[in-house]
Amino acid sequence: MDRKAGAVVTAVVLAIMAYVVVGSMARVEKRCEVCIEFNGGRRCARGAGANEQEAKSGAQTAACGVLASGMDETIRCQNAQPVSATCQT
Repeated sequence: MDRKAGAVVTAVVLAIMAYVVVGSMARVEKRCEVCIEFNGGRRCARGAGANEQEAKSGAQTAACGVLASGMDETIRCQNAQPVSATCQT
């Protein structure tokens, strides 16, 4: 592959990456922090999403990723009531 073709391929790849990043950032409307107590541990995590429910769910999933071990615990943790949840636009 010569230099010109390499430059074109690089430009196309960068354009696709930029489109994906901008597209995913454009739908972030809410940011939330959720604190979970599970199995004797406490973890707070942040999440972002198109709405409050999506942002809280992402934050709880992130917190449970540290607190839970295995599929059963992960499901129970994600269904647990958060100790606190704060959101902002």
